[in-house]
Amino acid sequence: MHDKHFIEAQGRRLYEALRSARTLAPLTDSHPAMTVEDAYHISLHMLRLREAAGERVIGKKIGVTSKPVQDMLNVHQPDFGFLTDRMEYEDGATVSIKAAGLIQPRAEGEIAFMLKKDLQGPGVSKEDVLDATAWVAPCFEIVDSRIQDWKIKIQDTVADNASCGVFVIGRLHTDPASLDLAEAAMQMHRNGQPAGAGLGSAVQGHPAEAVAWLANTLGAFGIPFKAGELILSGSLAPLVPAAAGDHFEMVIAGMGSCSIQFTE
Repeated sequence: MHDKHFIEAQGRRLYEALRSARTLAPLTDSHPAMTVEDAYHISLHMLRLREAAGERVIGKKIGVTSKPVQDMLNVHQPDFGFLTDRMEYEDGATVSIKAAGLIQPRAEGEIAFMLKKDLQGPGVSKEDVLDATAWVAPCFEIVDSRIQDWKIKIQDTVADNASCGVFVIGRLHTDPASLDLAEAAMQMHRNGQPAGAGLGSAVQGHPAEAVAWLANTLGAFGIPFKAGELILSGSLAPLVPAAAGDHFEMVIAGMGSCSIQFTE
């Protein structure tokens, strides 16, 4: 474990990169001994700086859960991070890339979970997650990296709040008991053209398994899931680059749709 000074210095560098919309060389290039635990503490320091600037945590996210995404990024275990109120936009929103501070955004279609009960790992199961879920909805997560050219190792993306950017949640909220989330089929379009498809089973066999993994991983750090929090469960298809002028929409069978578009 690196010392407190190192953790805070790296957290501040990432926070300043976020605020100025610029990238850094991979942290693992200059600090190859950095562990995932170091990275998690760096991300917490970055989060504390965001909270000090008025942001509020409203949920958690898991990423790099599906094999196509792992292969695309060459990162072979999931990452995890925090969602704040400043990251959320309304379904159908037009997002200014510049105003949102996005640098190299990519779109992910996924399933969001809204919790009605607290969950604290370890020992959380898929069934516990489903029991604690008020509703599920389609979600576009627009991931972004403060690391140059997405050249990330697992330590880089965990330190960088799991490469989080902004997100929108579909307006239709569905009881997870009313459908088989592993079989939920997503179709995604960019500017009217097919841009990816996938099933709920793409994320660790079942999206609630991914959420359980996250509850248990964060539980080991003493971080609970709280009732009223949103949990983003990971992309069902490979990431799609987003640029000014792009319009994305997606539908998940039985769960409705959501959309987002971008300007400069």
